[in-house]
Amino acid sequence: MEFTVGGRLEVRITPADVGKRVSVRLRTEGGGTGAEFTDAVGVLTSWNSGVLSVTRKSGETVHIVESSLVAGKVVPAAPARRRGPAASFEELAAHAARAWQPVESEAMGDWRLRAAGGFTRRANSALPLGDPGLPIDEALGRVRDWYAERGLPAYVQTATGAEGTQEILCAELERHGWRREVSAEVRIAALAPVGDRDAEVSAVRLTREPDAAWLSRYQRFSTPGRHVLRVLGSGPSVWFATVPGDAGAPDAIGRCVVDGRWAGFMAVEVAPEQRRRGLATTVMTALARRALDEGASAAWLQVEEHNEGARGLYDGMGFAAHHRYHHYRHHRSV
Repeated sequence: MEFTVGGRLEVRITPADVGKRVSVRLRTEGGGTGAEFTDAVGVLTSWNSGVLSVTRKSGETVHIVESSLVAGKVVPAAPARRRGPAASFEELAAHAARAWQPVESEAMGDWRLRAAGGFTRRANSALPLGDPGLPIDEALGRVRDWYAERGLPAYVQTATGAEGTQEILCAELERHGWRREVSAEVRIAALAPVGDRDAEVSAVRLTREPDAAWLSRYQRFSTPGRHVLRVLGSGPSVWFATVPGDAGAPDAIGRCVVDGRWAGFMAVEVAPEQRRRGLATTVMTALARRALDEGASAAWLQVEEHNEGARGLYDGMGFAAHHRYHHYRHHRSV
């Protein structure tokens, strides 16, 4: 990072830059005799009482004492993407919401409160896509009350790491006693290369609804109640893929939702004893070909940040990170 002007380090940010993406250098406490420095890049989410907060694209917020700041500057809102289809955060967020719909929802300004009997955080969290129509403390109180009325923990889903994402909201949530529990990447790719892979797709059965065999392989619930089937079946054009197994439960499954130019991939699971045979690739290839037949040209998916096996698979298929999303849960009152 280049912070110097005429060979001198300069701090070129002020409290007026809150909300902008910045790059800062700060002095740290080191064990040696010389000064030690570290850098941070993210959105400047606050600057109060001599303390700056910078929220990185990972969702982590770094708090910096102003006196330790030795350099800083505003940088472009988002780095240039090198591959994958053009997409805004708002566009992808809307497609992801349509592909995994709750059983019950209620608008709160531009936020949407969603519930589905506790089946997945995505279907049981507040989705903030604008102004909640209330001061933030009142809005978060309403979220807590709405989920308490349904016997559910209160979650808010946020996003970081792209133009138009919600770093400032993440910082507000932390200030109000909410803590980040789960983070995942949203990745995108051109769809045609996924469908063009050399895979034995004749082994894959595609259906419009999940049957008992498909549900037996899906590991996100104990009993597939009606609310589970409602969520899984939601979306503009939904397909379920099954690779039958010899022992009753399928060797592999997957789900795809086609929505305009986008195909979203979810629930790709392989039996533990059948892994490393390319079955996940086979499932995604079969679903991609069906989505191409329906006119889609771009692909998206979500992968949790610690799922190294899935991340490696998607790297090889050409998926690149677009942004991250997080689920914040309320833990205490402040």
